[in-house]
Amino acid sequence: MRSGLRKFALTVHVTASVGLLGAVAAFLALAALGLMSADERMVRAAYPAMAVTARVVIVPLAFAALATGLVQSLGTPWGLVRHYWVLLKLLLTLFATIILLIKMRLIGEAARLAGETALLRADLRMVGFELMVHAAGGLLVLIVPAVLSVYKPPGITGYGRQRLRPAPRL
Repeated sequence: MRSGLRKFALTVHVTASVGLLGAVAAFLALAALGLMSADERMVRAAYPAMAVTARVVIVPLAFAALATGLVQSLGTPWGLVRHYWVLLKLLLTLFATIILLIKMRLIGEAARLAGETALLRADLRMVGFELMVHAAGGLLVLIVPAVLSVYKPPGITGYGRQRLRPAPRL
């Protein structure tokens, strides 16, 4: 990949990844508000806001981070499976995205519960606690790739070692 294109792809990847971190942090804040607030209006507002944030911001940014990460790894000398840290970044982001997609139904359920006329705090509390735990876990899982990107720990995969060896002469 040419330098200008590589820098553009890196900029898009960093922007999507940092945006994803920020959106998950905002989601976590809304989950905490929905779980801990004594104000029923705040509770009723938090869960629909979480659903919109997840659907309109977090899911697209997760896919953008995955796609641009693949482009970056395949278009640079780091490669996709040459270095453990690159492979781990991909797997963690993929894992977080899959869990997010699985939890989208629960997020929608929380928004639905919050909108019911008779607010059942106990039901919403269970769902809210689960969403808060998953958001906190997701945030931690997404911080690891950011750290790996900065520190780039050593360690080359078996495939990477093969690529480093000169081809045998015939």
